Amino acid sequence: MTLAAAMVLAAAAAAHSAVSAAQRHDGPVAGAIAAHASVVAEVEITGAPRALKAPGSSSLAQRWAVTAMVKTLNTGGRLLRAEAAVLIMGGQDWEHAVLGQLVRATGKLRPPDPGDVEAGILTASSPPVTLEAAAPWQQQPAALGRQFAEAAGWLDADARGLLPGMVTGDTSGLDEQLEAAMKTVGLTHLTAVSGANCSLILGVLLLAARSLRLARLPAAACALAGLGMFVLMVGPDASVLRASLMGAIALASLAGGRAGRGLSFLCLAVIALLLSDPALGTSFGFLLSVLATLGIIVLGRRIMDWVPPAVPRWAAAGMAVPLSAQLLCGPVIVVLQPQFATYSLLANMFVAPLVAPVTILGTAAVPLVPLLPWLATALIGVAGLFAAGVAGIARFMAGLPGAAPPWPEGPFGLLTMVLFSVLTALAVWAAAHPAGTIRLVLAAHFKTACVLDWTLEGKSMRPGPSRRVPVRNRTEPWSGRRSSPRWFCLRTVRRSCPEGPVR
Repeated sequence: MTLAAAMVLAAAAAAHSAVSAAQRHDGPVAGAIAAHASVVAEVEITGAPRALKAPGSSSLAQRWAVTAMVKTLNTGGRLLRAEAAVLIMGGQDWEHAVLGQLVRATGKLRPPDPGDVEAGILTASSPPVTLEAAAPWQQQPAALGRQFAEAAGWLDADARGLLPGMVTGDTSGLDEQLEAAMKTVGLTHLTAVSGANCSLILGVLLLAARSLRLARLPAAACALAGLGMFVLMVGPDASVLRASLMGAIALASLAGGRAGRGLSFLCLAVIALLLSDPALGTSFGFLLSVLATLGIIVLGRRIMDWVPPAVPRWAAAGMAVPLSAQLLCGPVIVVLQPQFATYSLLANMFVAPLVAPVTILGTAAVPLVPLLPWLATALIGVAGLFAAGVAGIARFMAGLPGAAPPWPEGPFGLLTMVLFSVLTALAVWAAAHPAGTIRLVLAAHFKTACVLDWTLEGKSMRPGPSRRVPVRNRTEPWSGRRSSPRWFCLRTVRRSCPEGPVR
């Protein structure tokens, strides 16, 4: 029954994706995109603006990108009414675009880059003209984010740029060198609102509710309500909603007493997200998120069980979580970026104790900035210290020799990284089980000796010139000398393999 339901849902998701892809590549809007037409468009903002920094530029972003949904399109004297997702790239005026806002934009359309989920890219040639303001609940997250970034302005440069990114996903003030260092050591996931943020928030809220002696279901309801407020605070764009859905399903599995069925809930989340947004099927970000969660569910617990009991469980989890995620995400990452992050596992292990205080204290400070500025400043100061520690670890690890050696590109690079991931898992198991590793090595040696002895003894029985095998006769007296390895192997073969070679 479960398999049949899964197949029906998968077929529905595939059909929905096919219909969505056909609508994306057909129609008048697709024609205008393919023709690189100059247009005047009315669009609704569907995401938070993000900074686009050119190499060598200052920390102040000169261009911004924001996702939007086209409502009407005026090109060549024709008015087209059709919906299509586009990515708008424009100047600094687009920094203040707000989710849910209806604006008029002028510019030139072009096809999207490979792997993008949008139907096209609109290069804006003018600032946005507001046609309809966003709802108050949609405007508040952007205002809170700006106030939080301003309140953190007294911190040092690294903490000032990194703290808003780790709390609200705002990387506009992140230093270019620090951003490159975090990319080198595999820490870029910290500068986005991800499932890890939602899991931390949910965990804290659930522990707080349980400490008040609430039952399991009321505690889960309170935690989900707090998660909803967190999503509204940081901005309910697509990536935040995906991350919160993953966290909510994990919480539902715990509240329902089915913590061991995380894989089933992950499959349910993937199918639901693909049904709601079929374009996610071509998103590398969505793929990496699913693979990381899958690795933690499938491998995380097993790797923790490999660790000796003398190691504290928090230390085992700090090693198992990034390793299990890296093992599955590594092959996809080298396709996107053909280089090997040598110190990624170590960097993630070292920053793990620092991420929780930054996320929890920073999130608590965001709503307090307009209400209790003095308390928010204290929380920002403590969170800034931990954020500076994360930045220091990233810079140090990125400066070590061999931090980012090149890796083969294409399918060969993917296959070699899959092989490397398998070997890494085996090496971790061997390091955690030295006695078992020695037994396996000895058993492999014994089997190899058996095969070789069968082969050599079989050759000695073939017709041809007489050839004697130097095997000691049991009736001969022992000479007191140590037996040769050859005699020992044949004797072991006869004892363990009485059937002997085929004669």
